[in-house]
Amino acid sequence: MKEFLCTDKDFKDIAALVYNACGIVLGEHKREMVYSRLARRVREHRLKNFSEYLAYLNSNKDKEFDAFINAITTNLTSFFREPHHFEFLKHTIVPQLLNSNKVAKRVRVWSAGCSTGEEPYSLAITLADLFPSSWDVKILATDLDSNVLAKAQAGIYTAANVNGLEDKTLKKWFLKSKDGHTYKIKPKLNKNIFFKRLNLLQDWPMQGQFDLILCRNVVIYFDKETKDTLFKRYANALNNSGYLFLGHSESMGKEHSEFKNLGKTMYQKQHNARTV
Repeated sequence: MKEFLCTDKDFKDIAALVYNACGIVLGEHKREMVYSRLARRVREHRLKNFSEYLAYLNSNKDKEFDAFINAITTNLTSFFREPHHFEFLKHTIVPQLLNSNKVAKRVRVWSAGCSTGEEPYSLAITLADLFPSSWDVKILATDLDSNVLAKAQAGIYTAANVNGLEDKTLKKWFLKSKDGHTYKIKPKLNKNIFFKRLNLLQDWPMQGQFDLILCRNVVIYFDKETKDTLFKRYANALNNSGYLFLGHSESMGKEHSEFKNLGKTMYQKQHNARTV
């Protein structure tokens, strides 16, 4: 018997709140996950069941809603996850940018769904030695979850988190604690990374366009209508011939003619693609 009662109506109400807030679809197969994550919130507020928690949530949205969304969202990541993306960045995208942007000397990359920071730091490590110091290279890292965003900004990881990184990478970009249990990102790496909280379904405050957007293992939680809208918005946010990377289990339909499918969940914006 479960600690707290969660009725069918409770689950439907939770699913509706999450979908309306951030477009994540919670099917029946997610019910156990929802229960386990929100039970902590019910317990913390010393409530009797999920119905009481929903009543509390509706009465205290300014205080509780962020914690509610943070509890639901999934944050699984690692350094240089899906390494073929970073190889393509290094060997194909960077040489193109060095040629096409040699006058402006400006590069913009967006990690959309940066989780605890491993992705934007992996990007920064990849780019750091490839552009001359005179170039203006910046990485925007956004996430809906304020808790993981704070962890990303702190840039402190356990030995298990950095397991698999080369020793030379650790020595160059991380400060190892005296006990060897934690590794902190060096200031020289995160000085050009800007962490911001952002709901992808709401307005985007960014004015400029990007050369590369990574939205990996994010759209898998959205329904088709939300995905289609997001892909069009990404096309609008990319420079001509800019790139979009999705996660390994995600894909884009052929109807999105504004993108060319390069394989391995990599897409390039068609030059002068018409978007709405």
